Parts: sequence; structure tokens; C-alpha cells
Amino acid sequence: MMSRLVARGVDALLIAMISVMVVLVFGNVVLRYAFNSGIVFSEEASRFIFMWLTLIGALVVMKDNAHLGMTTIVSRLGETAQRICRGISDLGALACCLLLAHGAWKLVVLGMDDAAPVTGVPLGLVYSCLLVGSAGMALILLHSLWRLLSGVMPPGELVPEGGASGE
Repeated sequence: MMSRLVARGVDALLIAMISVMVVLVFGNVVLRYAFNSGIVFSEEASRFIFMWLTLIGALVVMKDNAHLGMTTIVSRLGETAQRICRGISDLGALACCLLLAHGAWKLVVLGMDDAAPVTGVPLGLVYSCLLVGSAGMALILLHSLWRLLSGVMPPGELVPEGGASGE
């Protein structure tokens, strides 16, 4: 129940973010061409919103196990080999996420002293989308590895069969 509520809240947040971005960009285009003016912070704010939108969206896709994957060979292997491939894949992705989270933390700390030129938003807050995305993905991968190693993960989940898997 709670996870569904959180998922719906994140979906609503993503919808609100893209709506604000569309209004800012479209409004700025109309103002520039029709009235030879514009919204000063529109470009910077929409860029920041786009960064958050992309990384939160990637986190949602990771939760749904819908990132692109090469499943042609792995799906033809036996269950034990599929479990090994899933473990290697999750460990590799976890290592990348932890490296990204470490670098993102350093970037956030450094960016808190700098402000965006137009909006004045601390750049550390903007860059924290990297920290949220990478740490969130790392938690999802840790949960997946725990399920895999404890034997809770059923064979049907070893190889993602979603429409987004590339072959």
C-alpha cells in the first residue's frame, strides 16, 4: 500500500515537473516571438527541472526493471547461469552507482557555495539530483541482490522480459 502511494506521488511529481517545464519553455518562446521579451529565468529553471526529471525518471524505470537489456543469450541459459548473470549485472551496476554517488556527494558539497547566475539557486541543490538518483538506484540494486542471494527472487524475474528489453 505504502509503495503504491509513493509510486503515485513520484508519478505526480514527474507530471508536475514536465508541466512546469513545458509552460516555461513554451511561454518563453511565445513571449520572445510575439512580444520581443521573455522570462529571464526560464532557460535555467527548465534545464534544472530537466535534470531532476531525467534522474528521477531513471530511478522509476530502475524500480520497474525496465531499462534496456540484452536478454537474447541470458534467456536461453539455465536457471543457475541466469542467477550468476543477474548477480554479475547487479554487482556491476551497483559499483557504478556507488562511484556516481561518491562523486555526486563531492559535487553537491562543492556546489553549495556556488549559485546559479540567474535564479540564484545553490548549484549543490541542482546537482543533488545525481546523488538522489544514484543512491536510489544503489538501494534498488542492493534489494535485488539480497533477493537473488537469499533465493527469494523467482526464476521469472531473473531475465527482464519487459517491452523495453533490447535484443
